[in-house]
Amino acid sequence: MDSTSYIELSREAYANNLQFLRSLIKEGTRISSVVKGNAYGHGIDDFVPMAEEMGVDHFSVYSADEAKEVFDAFRKDETELMIMGFISNEDIEWAIINDISFFVFEFDRVKSAAETAKRLNKKARIHIELETGMNRTGFDQEEVNRLIPIIKKYQSDLIIEGLCTHYAGAESIANYLRVEDQKKNFNQMAQLLVDNGIEPKTRHTCCSAASIRLPEMHEDMVRIGILQYGFWPSREIFIEYLKGKVNKEEPLRRLITWKSTVMSVKQIEMGEFVGYGTTYLAQRDMKIAIVPIGYSHGFSRSLSNTGRVLINGFRVPVVGMVNMNNLAVDVSEVEEIRKADEVTLIGKSGDVDISVASFGELSDQLNYELLTRLPTKIPRIIKD
Repeated sequence: MDSTSYIELSREAYANNLQFLRSLIKEGTRISSVVKGNAYGHGIDDFVPMAEEMGVDHFSVYSADEAKEVFDAFRKDETELMIMGFISNEDIEWAIINDISFFVFEFDRVKSAAETAKRLNKKARIHIELETGMNRTGFDQEEVNRLIPIIKKYQSDLIIEGLCTHYAGAESIANYLRVEDQKKNFNQMAQLLVDNGIEPKTRHTCCSAASIRLPEMHEDMVRIGILQYGFWPSREIFIEYLKGKVNKEEPLRRLITWKSTVMSVKQIEMGEFVGYGTTYLAQRDMKIAIVPIGYSHGFSRSLSNTGRVLINGFRVPVVGMVNMNNLAVDVSEVEEIRKADEVTLIGKSGDVDISVASFGELSDQLNYELLTRLPTKIPRIIKD
């Protein structure tokens, strides 16, 4: 292994999650696999072809630079791609040439898309994003009225691929009224567009959380991010799903396992400090192992003296400060340990495991945050 660590992605776990999602989503509703943030840390280059093999034919990203990575990872010509956020006017040309659709949420982008399409003699595939209460991006009610004549003016250069919005706080039941207002606003503006002859090919409003909580809004497509990787958007959403279910078992499986190896093993005498500074004082003679992983690899410095890793089926504590490139763990209770033994940072070893959630809670990070911070340089390996 040339790298100091590697990430395994379970094909079997992903197949399980897709089967669960397809049983959950309304029949006839398409699933768009959201792969922004380097496929939530799972790695675009490895995850996207695996998803394609399992029948996923639509992917969503945030920006044009991500779109180019995903586009290069495609193995099937019929696979579609959608940009939900940032795309410069210069990149619009690339998107149109390659049949990549993109959100429009400001007048300048609509105009740029239409003018570029006319110059290329090829229609731009756009998704009209509606501002329903997120207060981030999208056309509000007043802007929709102004948008209608602009769309009609440029209709020969545009394909209205989709009509969409994003629910603010769908992962929390406390946002119930806000989300209900958003549903109402979306339906009103959608009807206004239809009444003026603007009929999108696809309506899509649900992210992972909304797909669980708002089955009535599955529409033509749902944008599934965190769920497909085996994680719930929030504890509330998991409880919401289980409500009324006879079978209370966890239906999702995590794809990701993060592993490294023992770099060195050494003895420490009682009274000696371990690592930088004086944060850890050996209370007894002890044995430590050095692991070539640090905060530059995504193992947070906040896990100093609090983190855990797994070695040979034992859960062992981090001792001393997490460095840029390595950390030390107390292996005094692990009888058989030697250089090159496997170290599990996230995942299972024997009968014990460290979940992304527990790892994240110790370092005060959300699942989303921790996963997307895993460096792209860490090799990803598909495991059957």
